[in-house]
Amino acid sequence: MVARRRSRGNPETCVLHIYEVSEKMRKATKTVATWFGVVAGIAGVEHGYFEILQGNIKPDGLLIASIGAPCVPEEVWNACEPAMTVIPNFFITGIMAIIIGLLVVIWSAAIIHREHGGLVLILLSTALLLFGGGLFPPLIGIVGGIAGTKINKTIDAILVGNTWRLFARLWPWPLIVFLVWVWGQFPVGYFFNEFLQSIMGFGVILILLMLPLSVISAYARDLQSTLTEEIDPSS
Repeated sequence: MVARRRSRGNPETCVLHIYEVSEKMRKATKTVATWFGVVAGIAGVEHGYFEILQGNIKPDGLLIASIGAPCVPEEVWNACEPAMTVIPNFFITGIMAIIIGLLVVIWSAAIIHREHGGLVLILLSTALLLFGGGLFPPLIGIVGGIAGTKINKTIDAILVGNTWRLFARLWPWPLIVFLVWVWGQFPVGYFFNEFLQSIMGFGVILILLMLPLSVISAYARDLQSTLTEEIDPSS
C-alpha cells in the first residue's frame, strides 16, 4: 500500500498531515518487544535460580525475597530481588520461574512477530509474576507484549507532525539506555553496593520512563520509515 497524504489545518500555521501507511512489519517495534521479552525472561530465570537455592521450604506469604539468607533486603541494592508466588514452596516456585522465564526468552526471540505473539507474551509475563519471576521483570515483559501486539498492525489515519518526528529521532536511544541500566546495575552493584543502593529511586524512575519512551520512539520510527513523501509545510 502506497502512503497517501492528506493535509489538515491551515498550512501556514500547522504542519500536520494524515497518512495511510503500509502493512509491512514494524521492525523497530519488533526490536523493542523482543528485547523487553528477553530481558524479562532472563531475569525470571535468575529469580528462579535463587528461589531453588532456598530449598523445599514454605514462604511466609505471597510476597517473597528470591535471594534467601544471609541476604538482607535493607542492605543490598536489589532488595534480595522481591517476587511473589501462589505456590507455597520455594523450590517448586523456582522451577516454575525458570521454565516460564525460558519460554518467555524463546517466544520473544523467535515467535513474537507471529499472530497473537504479543498477547502470548503478556500471558507468559503474567504467569512469570505469579510464579516467582520477580516484580519488575513481568512488568517489562507485559510492556513488550503490548508492543508486540502492534508489530503487524496497519497504521491508518495517523496524525504525523513535528512531535512524531521528534520521537522518531530519539530511536533507538531510549532502548539503549534501558538495556545499559538494566544490565549495568549488576556489576556496579557488586562493586559499589552502597552507591547503587542510594540511587535506586532514580533507577526505578529511569526504567519507568524508558519503557514507554522506547515503545513510542520505535512506533514513531516505524511510522516514519513507511512514508513515501516528505512533509511539505507549504502544501
